[in-house]
Amino acid sequence: MTFLKIIAVVILAIIVFFFIVGLTLSEKGHQGAKSEYFNGKTFINPSGRFSNGLPEVFKYFTTREAEKWTENYESYVRKEPLPINEAGRLNVTFVNHSTFLIQYEKMTILTDPVWSKRCSPSQIVGPKRMRPPGVNYEAIKEVDIVIISHNHYDHLDENTIKDLINDFDPLFVVPLGMEHIISKWGSNKTINLGWWENTIMDDLKITAVPANHFSSRGAFDRDQTLWTGYVLKYKDHSIYFAGDTGYSDIFKTIGQRIGPVDISFLPIGAYLPRWFMSPIHVSPDEAVKIHQDVRSQQSFAMHFGTFGLADDGPLTPIIDLKKALTKERIDEDKFIVPDEGMNYTFPISDD
Repeated sequence: MTFLKIIAVVILAIIVFFFIVGLTLSEKGHQGAKSEYFNGKTFINPSGRFSNGLPEVFKYFTTREAEKWTENYESYVRKEPLPINEAGRLNVTFVNHSTFLIQYEKMTILTDPVWSKRCSPSQIVGPKRMRPPGVNYEAIKEVDIVIISHNHYDHLDENTIKDLINDFDPLFVVPLGMEHIISKWGSNKTINLGWWENTIMDDLKITAVPANHFSSRGAFDRDQTLWTGYVLKYKDHSIYFAGDTGYSDIFKTIGQRIGPVDISFLPIGAYLPRWFMSPIHVSPDEAVKIHQDVRSQQSFAMHFGTFGLADDGPLTPIIDLKKALTKERIDEDKFIVPDEGMNYTFPISDD
């Protein structure tokens, strides 16, 4: 066999390998009637923009100028017990990335929970956790509801979801099409929502709201399940969890229909370079625009400092957020970068 034939065989073997892996990782998509954001096969962003295709992905990976990340396992990890749910109090604890523990009255909620060491289909390769979770998984004693924004590995972690099912058997609120994967992992306690649809549990109303992003677990299921943000309303108080998103006027619509909101969780990281990331990830200054659009009274930054998913480093989003707040003359206390493992408490009145 000539050298050129050997090269051709190797290239063919690589292509076949990635085809099989991509096919294996791909999940069943949503099956339902067409709508303004579902064409019968795939979902469509409210902005009308799509995530980048293979040519842009190739350009991105061959021209990257990624900032340095340092693995830091000396970050703060909460040693104190988590607060006990109390009447009239809302407790918010930041784990890291997009994972928050929300406690109010008798309800405990997790957002996009990820405790694995890598956000990847494999714990051998893929984006590595650069700082530990601010709350040890073992410290959690109760979970009633898990809300999932979309199916990417840094938001939907198989290991964590299976642990939660085994330990707490919570209700999963997921976007359209994702109930299949939760069922495959061991739970049929799911409620799947399309944009502007809602579900009510006791005094809690959960509404799925639009976002600009995309979905996929493998190579052949692109945009076949939905991506969402959520608004949680309890009595006269509301929490907005934006999930993963690029910017568009949809946030003004959310603000008009559901705002003002008391507390928002807004992404600020994985935004560089802008030519590649802008359709799917907001920059810190765009996160400030969302804060303004939804008329958020108190915002928390998320989606930064844990996994190196783009060219911005762990501190750049924080620096750029402060610049954006200064430019807009917004007090930094109104849009904080939360400390991992720390608890933030807010009163909830019946007034």
